[in-house]
Amino acid sequence: MPVDQNNKVHTEMWNIAPHVVELKSSIIRDILKISSQPGVISFAGGLPAPELFPLDDMKWAMGKVIDTYGPAALQYSITRGLNELRGLLAQRATERGTPSEADNIQIIAGGQQGLELVARAFIDPGDYVLTELPTYVGAIQAFDYYRARYVTVEMDEEGMIIDQVREKVEKYHPKFIYTVSNFQNPTGITMSLNRRHQLIELAKNYHIPIIDDNPYGDIRFSGDSLPTLKSIGGNEVVALRTFSKILAPGLRIGWMNGPKDIMHHFEKVKQCTDLHTNTLCQYLIYEYVNAGKLEPHIELLKKDYRAKRDVMLKTLKETFPSEVNWTEPDGGLFLWVELPTHMSAKDLLPKAIEKKVAYVYGSPFHPNGGGDNTFRLNYSNATHEGIVEGITRLADLFKANI
Repeated sequence: MPVDQNNKVHTEMWNIAPHVVELKSSIIRDILKISSQPGVISFAGGLPAPELFPLDDMKWAMGKVIDTYGPAALQYSITRGLNELRGLLAQRATERGTPSEADNIQIIAGGQQGLELVARAFIDPGDYVLTELPTYVGAIQAFDYYRARYVTVEMDEEGMIIDQVREKVEKYHPKFIYTVSNFQNPTGITMSLNRRHQLIELAKNYHIPIIDDNPYGDIRFSGDSLPTLKSIGGNEVVALRTFSKILAPGLRIGWMNGPKDIMHHFEKVKQCTDLHTNTLCQYLIYEYVNAGKLEPHIELLKKDYRAKRDVMLKTLKETFPSEVNWTEPDGGLFLWVELPTHMSAKDLLPKAIEKKVAYVYGSPFHPNGGGDNTFRLNYSNATHEGIVEGITRLADLFKANI
């Protein structure tokens, strides 16, 4: 390895794999660095409301974990996840219409690791995966690492357009179908019941697994509840779930629910990644959920986020130019905005930052390019006053550039 006279390694000479060098960093994380400046009203992240984190209950649960499990809470654990937590999650899924057992469950380090494990298990370089358009940028990043190619399907107010799914499955033979079926990131759109049944039937006919990334499904605050893709499709579906959006993201605990005869493959690839998920946090969440504290907390989130969504929608209607359109989600954390096609949300972002307001522009959510006139807004991590002020500032910006 070349070194200079000061014994400094010339790291630019290291032979980093080309696909790693070409890997794009998360645009959301990059924008968060900018939007964390003092005084910036940020709609950029997917952050839950920190003032709602249940600190007192977490303190109680941590004490119980230490008193009950002692050194075992700080020890290595099994890759599949604690039996207690897996059993509890299986029971919760069964009670909500998805018959499950502990053997269906794989504990993961947040939903993002689930995407990584799916990519490891399925994708060879050049393989196609089918996604919604737009789709979650974190999934694109995970799949890009394994050099996937993308088949994208447009959405309407009911979700994926099934005729396009069928056409592209027949033409490209993707390894799997990836969807965020509930309050989609980034659009906030929820797949209709009819589309869910159609997608499951298509997956069965073509023997293609569905990966349903469902971090927001519990956070419905308006409209009718729908059965999950997993409850409808059974073994046709691998569901990805997480406590990041319904409890606290810093715990980094999520889970996969899939067919028993497939889960050992995810277990093997997870062993290559981190051996096992955080033991202490698994016990912490087990005690918290087992004590019946999770469901009341989710109700608190739903009430808070609904009020914030309503404030954002009201302010959009009152201030934005008539040429701008947006979605109206029934849950989750996001809504999606479309500017006139001649406008670029990316080019306007620096001007928005000058006005001390931030969003995530939409092109990174389009794996094959496009979406320049779109952007995502988050309402969960803002005050009512901040929403009104930030949306009003954006309205002024867009009116001046329409």
